[in-house]
Amino acid sequence: MTAETTKKPSVLFVCVHNAGRSQMAAAFLTTLAKGEIEVRSAGSQPADKVNPAAVEAMAELGIDMSAEIPKVLTTGAVRESDVVITMGCGDTCPIFPGKRYEDWELEDPAGQGVESVRPIRDDIRARIEGLINSLAPAAK
Repeated sequence: MTAETTKKPSVLFVCVHNAGRSQMAAAFLTTLAKGEIEVRSAGSQPADKVNPAAVEAMAELGIDMSAEIPKVLTTGAVRESDVVITMGCGDTCPIFPGKRYEDWELEDPAGQGVESVRPIRDDIRARIEGLINSLAPAAK
């Protein structure tokens, strides 16, 4: 086998602040893909910290995001990813030929309590499970 055939698929999640939706998606993919997929997340205008309601909602499922820090979106992160999933960041994400792009329309959890974040979290989880099936079905 060549290095190319054994390379793990990589996914980049992008939202404006990299504090809620993209962080939850990255945490789900990291946990559920069991190391079969490389995971990145970033924001076009990163917040100072991850949304506490998102951290709490994920903790309810046993996923700890408390140490995560919002990261700035870079052209390199997009270039290095096979799949780029945007979540309400508009046209701020650079486009490279040969990449798979998806836009997930999800409500923004910013400023909402954990009760409002739970349905967003659950929607993200369902989408992540579908993504894993398409990229690394053996990870399920």
